[in-house]
Amino acid sequence: MRSEPTSAASPTRTRSPLYVNLSAFVADLRANGELHEISAPVDPMLEMSEIADRCVKHPSGGPALYFTSVKGSAFPVLMNAFGTRQRMARAMGVEDLDDLGTRVRRLLELARPPSGLADKLGAVLRLGELAALAPKTVRDAPCQEIVQRGAEVDLRALPVLTTWPGDGGPFITLPMVFTKDPVSGAQNTGMYRMQVYDERTTGMHWQRHKHGREHQDAAGSGARMPVAVALGADPATLYAASAPLPSGIDEMLLAGFVRGKSVPMVRCLTVDINVPAEAEFVLEGYVDNAELRREGPFGDHTGVYSLADDYPVFHVTCLTRRRAPIYWATVVGRPPMEDYWLGKVTERLFLPLLQQMMPEVVDYNFPAEGIFQNLVIVSIRKRYPGHAKKVMYGLWGLGHMMMLTRNILVVDADIDVHDLRVAAWTALNNVDAGRDLVLAPGPVDALDHAAPLPALGTKLGIDATRKTAEEGYAREWPEQIVMSDEVKQAVAKRWHEFGLDPDLLTP
Repeated sequence: MRSEPTSAASPTRTRSPLYVNLSAFVADLRANGELHEISAPVDPMLEMSEIADRCVKHPSGGPALYFTSVKGSAFPVLMNAFGTRQRMARAMGVEDLDDLGTRVRRLLELARPPSGLADKLGAVLRLGELAALAPKTVRDAPCQEIVQRGAEVDLRALPVLTTWPGDGGPFITLPMVFTKDPVSGAQNTGMYRMQVYDERTTGMHWQRHKHGREHQDAAGSGARMPVAVALGADPATLYAASAPLPSGIDEMLLAGFVRGKSVPMVRCLTVDINVPAEAEFVLEGYVDNAELRREGPFGDHTGVYSLADDYPVFHVTCLTRRRAPIYWATVVGRPPMEDYWLGKVTERLFLPLLQQMMPEVVDYNFPAEGIFQNLVIVSIRKRYPGHAKKVMYGLWGLGHMMMLTRNILVVDADIDVHDLRVAAWTALNNVDAGRDLVLAPGPVDALDHAAPLPALGTKLGIDATRKTAEEGYAREWPEQIVMSDEVKQAVAKRWHEFGLDPDLLTP
């Protein structure tokens, strides 16, 4: 049983097709009755976000929303496209998000080293299959059908949303930000919110542990670092920008893997950066390392406002777009929100990779109540004393989890980590505070307002596994109360005799 945000049941469908671009995704949503078109005039100042927020927080998750009459802009806006588990799975081309793990296990099989002479030929073929997923450069691109340079650029023509009353201004919330390592030349794609200041400048909210910030630091103080921002793409490409990949690994390769086909890329017109050829809009320009500007406040995924602070400024020198582009936006705020489902894609994709490094991990869950990052529940096959604590430290040593995962709850293999009632019952039953809590001081997320210092605080590990004599537990650990299968089956067969509702058979 999963205790994630619920969503309305969808009709049985086959695996979704490869989405070439955002328009194809919108057309598929419309064809499957999952898109609600709003032709009435709607204001991007608070009004649109209130509509989308009401929809995504409904138990059904609401429909995807397509606004065709946006005040102050000629461009339509797509929202709540990732508002349900079913839609998120369809966007990734699978029947269910758990199927993503199967794909990754297939990728690991392709990437395994050859074990013998006969296997070497297979390895060559496997490498060819992987190479076919790498991004490919093209000469002509729909994202460059319309070109505006210099004074022609006016970001105010875009339907950028102001989502909450206390926001410092309108924010671009689904940008794919492309930077290039000035030393290695490797590209990175990140998703950093961008506050629109005026016609040609925005904030660039990359925190110190983000790869875009690493590239900026490597460029040196006083340098103008080229940056390109793509707005709108096929769902897999957009998702890849949010994925917590290690430095040096191209997110567009991950997008190709999820899509099952390489992402066509085109060189920008004014900066030496490649962007998705099928994007809706592309902003080209630079970040001046010597320039900071006040950014925020912003109603964040934590459910509270992240406070105003100084961040780099992005100067837009060229804007290219499709002839009839769609602006894709999302509301960021207290969960459940669309970004929860983006996080679930990461959770399911990265589970097999985590299990490669930590085979004892059975499953894990980042619940919506923990805003995805503040809590992870992990089930393990416990083999030795202190095993749960070993898992905690291992997880805190893995990339973004070092910064973001404030609380780790470790349970035994037979506990369903997706059933929050069972997980909470297990923790509240099994934990002795003097024995089972681990405090780990270190770096935390820059958005962690509970930390006593900016980006520095203490994380909590909770060992809710059954304790053994080897761990100093001298008593007998009690068994759980469970009815025998024989009695359960006998009662179920006679249920009609008792005149009770058949739905009561399923707890």
